[in-house]
Amino acid sequence: MINISLVAIIVSLLALVYAGYLSFRIMKVKPGTQKMQDISQAIKEGAMAYMKRQYSTVAIFATVIAVILFFLFSLPIAAGFLFGAILSGVSGFLGMSISVRTNVRTAQAAKTGLKESLKVAFMGGSVTGMAVVGLALFAVSVFYAIFKDPAMLVGLGFGASLISLFARVGGGIYTKAADVGADLVGKIEKGIPEDDPRNPATIADNVGDNVGDCAGMGADLYETYVVTILAAMLLAMIPAVSNTFNYAVEYPLMLGVVAIIGSIIGTWFVKLGKSENIMGALYKGLIASGVISAIGFYAVTIYTNNPLNLFLATIVGLVITILINVITEYYTSTKYKPVRRIAEASLTGAGTNLITGLAVGLQSTLLPVLVICGGIAAAYMLAGVYGIAIAAVSMLSLTGILIALDSYGPITDNAGGIAEMAGLDKKVRKNTDALDAVGNTTKAVTKGYAIGSAALGALALFVAFTQEVGHFFDKPLVFLLTNPAVIVGLFIGALLPFIFSSILMQAVGTTAHKIVVEVRRQFKEIKGLMSGKAKPEYGKCVDIVTKAALRNMILPAVIAISAPLLVGMLLGIQALGGLLIGVILSGLLMALFMSNAGAAWDNAKKYIEDGHHGGKGGIAHKAAVVGDTVGDPFKDTAGPALNTLIKVINTFAIVFAPLFVMYGLTLF
Repeated sequence: MINISLVAIIVSLLALVYAGYLSFRIMKVKPGTQKMQDISQAIKEGAMAYMKRQYSTVAIFATVIAVILFFLFSLPIAAGFLFGAILSGVSGFLGMSISVRTNVRTAQAAKTGLKESLKVAFMGGSVTGMAVVGLALFAVSVFYAIFKDPAMLVGLGFGASLISLFARVGGGIYTKAADVGADLVGKIEKGIPEDDPRNPATIADNVGDNVGDCAGMGADLYETYVVTILAAMLLAMIPAVSNTFNYAVEYPLMLGVVAIIGSIIGTWFVKLGKSENIMGALYKGLIASGVISAIGFYAVTIYTNNPLNLFLATIVGLVITILINVITEYYTSTKYKPVRRIAEASLTGAGTNLITGLAVGLQSTLLPVLVICGGIAAAYMLAGVYGIAIAAVSMLSLTGILIALDSYGPITDNAGGIAEMAGLDKKVRKNTDALDAVGNTTKAVTKGYAIGSAALGALALFVAFTQEVGHFFDKPLVFLLTNPAVIVGLFIGALLPFIFSSILMQAVGTTAHKIVVEVRRQFKEIKGLMSGKAKPEYGKCVDIVTKAALRNMILPAVIAISAPLLVGMLLGIQALGGLLIGVILSGLLMALFMSNAGAAWDNAKKYIEDGHHGGKGGIAHKAAVVGDTVGDPFKDTAGPALNTLIKVINTFAIVFAPLFVMYGLTLF
């Protein structure tokens, strides 16, 4: 048998080398005119300044927690926490760093044509994708190679989760506060286009696309990748699993190796044909990655002499991914009825737009939940609880290519903004708009994928938690609904996503209010701003959202840590188990609802702007802008952050399980 951890390390480094190669190719592309470069430089400086301040703040928390873990548990747990936290930050930073350099080159390539601009934008997204999966597999395989014990990796998962939460929350508040503030004054009050250089919040809005979608999503899926593989490896230590399947602990690592190779090859298939179907070109890469991964999974199963049922569990994960992508696209794309119903409802005002959008978001939870339930049942029948974890790992086999699709979105969005602010030809803006329209859908699809994989991964983590605690009682831990402690925990867990989302929505609303006041002030006090003779003070808006994002990301993180700690210590293990299940179920539904509703509102606005129902400036458009304003923090702040909340709480419970068992009270 080959050394699996060594192979995993080599392949993870291969992914990073490939990311470096793509970065080199991107930097060879001309960055455009001096004006384009100046705008791109302003976006880059704002994004980098925010990231530095964010990580400086997070470093303080990470250091304190690492010291606590060292004294409570051991050096490997504390070291794993720091290692996971650092690589989580690096994954987000690398993705954002290349994105703010690719945007201007995509705008420049759009002068040549759609095909060339798609190529540049997707390469930029692929750098983020390869960096995330490469660093995630590297982190897990290095620690496993050192300790050969999955239990020593729980600190790694906790570190990845906590930094992901900060990145998601901070980036989400930043991007949507700037976006909402810019739209409320620019589009509604002044009637100027999106990304108009006269709008003082434009640079902050473009910076937000990068720190929210590129850095935030990168850290999110890095963490999902790490904790899902960790959960599968922990479950592999159960005697019933290790006695049934060969190399059960190493099997998830082998799937990760195959998946990276599949993702690298899949990026080669993204090419625009004669039909100029951008979404079709992107999906070719996704399908290729899935097919190659499936073939590799079969080869790994045969090589390890495992039953075919284990391979079929990996297929279940791939099927779940495909179905969730299709369902999410149906509810969020301008091609289908849900979005068009919202656009039509906008003809009678903002009220009907909001009502219809909420209805679409609520309805969009049905099919994904049924798919996830069917997948859980199928994977369990094939290979028990280990099968569920393997299905989750299989879902993550497409992480590299899916992050590429997600990061492609803000790159094309920024490219359109640069084209608008630099006053480029309408033909260029037409190309960037075509790329951006697809980018809205790919971002929505990726969020649906992240939510689904988070749900399966968190379920595997919950089972790992029950096994971890069961060691202290020499029997499996059972949570009975007749136990009042479990019921209390369920209610508290189900409540957390609502309170968490409320805090984030309030943070966006409060910060957007400050942006609106500042933008109004500049339009009023800077003479010649509206006529284009004077320049706005972009830095003022950037500073407002930077400070607000850093300040408001603290409380959500405190809630994510303190809730399981207080319940575990004051109400006991049974209540904590109830809390974990409650937060998974409530968080999954809330995340689906908010992400899909927000994306549907956004694309309904885009559909109207394309000339339907009166086009820009009409009654329907004004109503749709209001709906999009509400949907922005839904889809890009609260909704995506719930994925991370679920996993932070579950990984925290696993890490601190011994503490809860030994010192926790039992009030029921």
